[in-house]
Amino acid sequence: MLEKEFRNEDPSGKIIAFMLLIVSLIGGGPFAVKLGLQGIPPLKMALFRCILGIIAVGGVGLYYGMSMRMRFEELRRLLLIAALYALHTITLNIGTQFTTAARSTIFFSLYPLFTVLFGHFYLPNDRLSATKILGILTAFGGVFLALMPNLQGSSVTAYLIGDLIVILGACFLGLRITLTKVFVQDIYPYRLLVWLLGLNIPCFYLLSLIFERDKPIEWTLESTAGLLYQGWIVTGFCFLGLTWTLRRYKASKLVVFSFFMPLSGVLFSRLFLGDEMTFGLLAGTALVAVGIYLVNRQS
Repeated sequence: MLEKEFRNEDPSGKIIAFMLLIVSLIGGGPFAVKLGLQGIPPLKMALFRCILGIIAVGGVGLYYGMSMRMRFEELRRLLLIAALYALHTITLNIGTQFTTAARSTIFFSLYPLFTVLFGHFYLPNDRLSATKILGILTAFGGVFLALMPNLQGSSVTAYLIGDLIVILGACFLGLRITLTKVFVQDIYPYRLLVWLLGLNIPCFYLLSLIFERDKPIEWTLESTAGLLYQGWIVTGFCFLGLTWTLRRYKASKLVVFSFFMPLSGVLFSRLFLGDEMTFGLLAGTALVAVGIYLVNRQS
């Protein structure tokens, strides 16, 4: 456990509304990925996403006169955060190739459970409680209920390897969020995000050279729009907003909002693709709302 003093407050009503906006926008990320993949290979898209994110976050930071210079004592922590970012991205992509998209969404949504578990050991005044655990399980139950129809008709064992790799990716992300909460106490969010993205640029560049050398980029309106959404809305605005809130508020009470992401993604596709709403989706959304309430209820 870390002994240093943390800003570890309970989120207010305004912060809860802000978090719902953030996760709703992130929920549109899979739709943007589908658009981007129409013309851009996945590793190249990850590379461009990091570049666009640096432009957005670094530009805002420089506008407000914030120093982006890395201090020597920050290097090891930034390398660790950047490595976890790369690991959770790579394991998610690889795991999804060996399972279905719906199963990947379900199992990757386990990362708030890992975040709360790691936070219990690493974050002062952010311990597990019966109500908090009940809220997280209720929220995950809502996600499962909403997406359960997509899991039917396939053998569970056929996707076991992919499922396990995706769960590993969720574990990496949960650890990254917990350590971000720790490190952001000393490293300002703008600088942390700039270096997290910057240190991953050579990683994704080398991977794209190895695995996507013969895959050209086709710049279309759809692929460009999808890439811009990922780079500026998700990586820029949303990641910065999440990191800023982690600096001040309890990680276990913020991360539960992430359960709304897959549901908002479905709602996003309903809005733009005209798909029919289902009872399972509405009931699942209600359970997620109950779970968020339980986790954020004052003890």
